[in-house]
Amino acid sequence: FAKYPVVMVEREPSIGGKMAQFDKTFPTLDCAACILTPKMVTVSQNKYVTIHTYSEIESVTGHIGDFTVRIRKKARSVDLKKCTGCGACFAKCPVKVPSEFDISLGKRAAIYIPFPQAVPNVPIIDREHCLMFTKKRCGICKKICPFGAINYEMEDEIIEEKFGAIIVATGFTQFDHSVYGEYGYGKYKDVITGLQFERMVNSSGPTGGHIIRPSDGKEVKDAVFIQCVGSRDEQKGVPYCSRLCCMYTAKHALLLKEHNKDAQAYVFYIDIRAAGKNYEEFVKKVQDEYGAVYLRGRVSRIFEKNGKLIVRGADTLSGAQVEIKADLVVLATGLVAQPDAIKLAQMLHTPYDQNRLFVEAHPKLAPVETIMSGIFLTGACQSPKDIPDTVATASAASVKALGLLIQGELEREPLIAKVNTDLCSGCEACVVACSFRAIEMKEIEDKSLKRKRNAAQVIESVCTGCGNCTAVCRMAAIDLEGFSDKQIMGEIEAL
Repeated sequence: FAKYPVVMVEREPSIGGKMAQFDKTFPTLDCAACILTPKMVTVSQNKYVTIHTYSEIESVTGHIGDFTVRIRKKARSVDLKKCTGCGACFAKCPVKVPSEFDISLGKRAAIYIPFPQAVPNVPIIDREHCLMFTKKRCGICKKICPFGAINYEMEDEIIEEKFGAIIVATGFTQFDHSVYGEYGYGKYKDVITGLQFERMVNSSGPTGGHIIRPSDGKEVKDAVFIQCVGSRDEQKGVPYCSRLCCMYTAKHALLLKEHNKDAQAYVFYIDIRAAGKNYEEFVKKVQDEYGAVYLRGRVSRIFEKNGKLIVRGADTLSGAQVEIKADLVVLATGLVAQPDAIKLAQMLHTPYDQNRLFVEAHPKLAPVETIMSGIFLTGACQSPKDIPDTVATASAASVKALGLLIQGELEREPLIAKVNTDLCSGCEACVVACSFRAIEMKEIEDKSLKRKRNAAQVIESVCTGCGNCTAVCRMAAIDLEGFSDKQIMGEIEAL
C-alpha cells in the first residue's frame, strides 16, 4: 500500500455498485459476488480508507493539492457503531415495498439492507415508507433492537474535508426504455430489462435463481431478447453503442439454457459487437452449443394473446417476417450517464458532452485525466465500459493520483498568466473568463490609495496559459509570461 488516506463517497447505502446486482460475468461466467465481495470487505477493513455511504457531494472548491469538499452524510436512522447487523429489525418490519436492488421484482422492508453481503452490513430506514415517519406509530424495530442502534431523531451530517486529488467514478444508469411503447414495458409484466433478468437468475435474487414469468410465476420456456433498446438511436435514444449489450444478452441466453434445458432463446440484433478478449468466441459458443437463434432485424410490435407474448419483427437476412410466441421478453437497455452527472461536472468545472458523459483531457494521451489538474475519471462516467475496462481505468486513475501526491513539488507550465496588481481594478472579468478556476481575488494593500482593495491573483499550479484572461482584461493588467505586450512589440520591431 502507498499509505495515503482515501475517502470513498458512495450515494447508495452500500458500496459495490451495479456489479453487486450481477449473477455471472462474461465471458468466463465467474460468480460476480465471489469476485466483488472480498474486495469490498478488504477495502472496508483498510485503515487508510474511510467510506461514507448514503452520502452525496454538496460542493467542491479549491484546486490541485488543496480541494475542499463538503459531503452530506444522510441520516440512516441506524447507528453504524452500535449496529451488529443481526437482522432482527428488518425481519419484523411490517412494511413491504418494492426493492430497488431487485429492480422491483422483489420486496424489502422499510428498514433494510440492500443485499446480504452489503458493506457496511448495517440497515437503513426508508423514511418515505417507515410508519414512524409517515404516521408516527409502529417503532417495532427500535423495540426489538437489543443494542439500541435505532435512532429516529438522527439528522444529516455535513463533513468538510481537504484532498489533494479527486477521482470521479459516478458510474451509469439504465436508459429509460418507456419511450419504446411498441415493446410494452410497463404494460405487460412479462417484458423485463436485462438487469431484472440478472436479478431473476441470481440464486440470492427475488426468485431464488428460477427464471419465471413475473405475471404468473410459471417457468419460462421461450424467451426473446431485444438488443439496442435506446442505443444507436438518435431519434428516441442515444447515438452511441453501449458496448455491453451484445455480450450480456449472449450471457443471458446461455444462462437461460443452463437453468432450463428445454428453453429456447431468440435474439433480435442490429449488429453483433463483441470487441474484447474471447468475446467473439463466447457469442459463437452461445449460438452453436446452446442453440440461441439470432435474428438480424428490429421488433415492430409486442402484444399479448392467449397468455403469451407475441413478438413480431423482421429477419433482414432472409427478408422474412417473424412472429414468435414468447413467455418472456428481455430488453437489452443501453447505458447512460447518471441524471445528475452534469451537476457534479459543474461543481468540478470539468467538461461534459451532449450525453452528460465526462470528457477526458485527451482520448489517447490523457484518457483518465481532465483539463482540471488533480481531477481524474474512471469507469462508465466517461463512456459505457465493461468490468475489465472499468478496472483498467480505475487502476490508471489511481496511479495518476498517486503520482501527483508523492511529488514534493509540482512542475508548472512556463507559459502562465501574471497579474500586475498596480493596474488591476478588481473587476473580476478574468475570474469569469477562466475555464480552469486558476484566478482568484485576494485582498492587497494599495499604497497609492492607502487602503486595502481586491486584486486578481493567478494560481500557478492550475493555470494552463490559455490566454483568456489577457483578452478580457480591460486594464491590460494581465500578461502571459514571455508574451507581454512589450515583448511582442519588441519582436515585431526586431523583424
